[in-house]
Amino acid sequence: MAHHHDVQLPEQQQPAPAGPDEHPLVGPAVAFVRQYHQELPGAGDAAPRVREVLAEIERTGSYRHTPQELAFGARVAWRNAARCIGRLYWRSLVVRDLRHLSGAEEVAQECFEHLRLATNGGRIRPVVSVFAPDAPGSPGPRLEGPQLIRYAGHRQPDGSWIGDPATGEITAWARELGWKGGQEPFEVLPLLVTEPGARQPRWFELPEDTTLEVPISHPEYGWFAELGLRWYAVPAISDMVLEIGGVRYPAAPFNGWYMGTEIGARNLADADRYDQLGVVAEHLGLDTSSERTLWRDRALVELNRAVLHSFQEAGVTMADHHTESDRFLRHIAQEARLGRPTPADWSWIVPPVSGGLTPVYHRYYDPVDPAARPAFLPRQGLPAAAGD
Repeated sequence: MAHHHDVQLPEQQQPAPAGPDEHPLVGPAVAFVRQYHQELPGAGDAAPRVREVLAEIERTGSYRHTPQELAFGARVAWRNAARCIGRLYWRSLVVRDLRHLSGAEEVAQECFEHLRLATNGGRIRPVVSVFAPDAPGSPGPRLEGPQLIRYAGHRQPDGSWIGDPATGEITAWARELGWKGGQEPFEVLPLLVTEPGARQPRWFELPEDTTLEVPISHPEYGWFAELGLRWYAVPAISDMVLEIGGVRYPAAPFNGWYMGTEIGARNLADADRYDQLGVVAEHLGLDTSSERTLWRDRALVELNRAVLHSFQEAGVTMADHHTESDRFLRHIAQEARLGRPTPADWSWIVPPVSGGLTPVYHRYYDPVDPAARPAFLPRQGLPAAAGD
């Protein structure tokens, strides 16, 4: 295995330790402004901007990023995403500056616009939409679901599920709020948006033109299409907080495109998700009497072939795990040439099918620095914002 030596962050990217009376934003803000000016040579000297930001923090308790800083911060947050294998394209992220919006209705409408832009007729574009930040005494809006598009999960009286068990809780919540919902296995959940000061989210049905879905068929087996499986084209994560220079944007949904295994080896295959391996194995006529026949493995490969085939037939961008692994190593090499580490979480980078056949399996990675910023952070575990 090739060892990858640790690279220290340049001095100015480390947040300065806060003095006893210093505002907690000062260290992260100064570190970010310096990083911005260091990485973008055209940006000039950081000192005047640092003074401006410090004065604004002192006056208001926070500060506002310029549109250029926001775009840079969001892209670097993607570059810092240790669990993402698709980071080679971090510079191409389309950043939508929607910081003037925090009402549920307008946030929902712009989320729908995000999906239309990202879908792009099947040629998926990486997009992030950044809504109002948390500020002293005024929290930003929140999106309550894990992704802008997810399928509902309905628990049956006998304990079985119709749909996606992973969304059982959010489905129940949407119903409590008045969403009707049927009992279909692939039924798109509404978007739940909590606006500042509201006790409960509001729900919004996704317009049809926002959710491109791909029916799953197989290049050889005609019966596969009859299983009625499908999946949506755009994986837009909506439950993470974007933190840039100490400022937190609680609603900043972002997407790349799918890697086939995410759907074929996890969403449709996991026992606690759609659990389709038994059904596929049965149709393939496999001997499921013993684990030693590797029936699961064979069914898994055919399910993944079907997913890749279907997205290709539908003209929707999707990567396969072999190509994406090669691209990730290209990204690491590119970053190393610029003197930057590429933190990576091995268990997320190595694909869940044939991991050992991909080059990302046979190596070590720079350790993940939980303090690396800008970053997309899980919402739980963050200190509550004002008004939570």
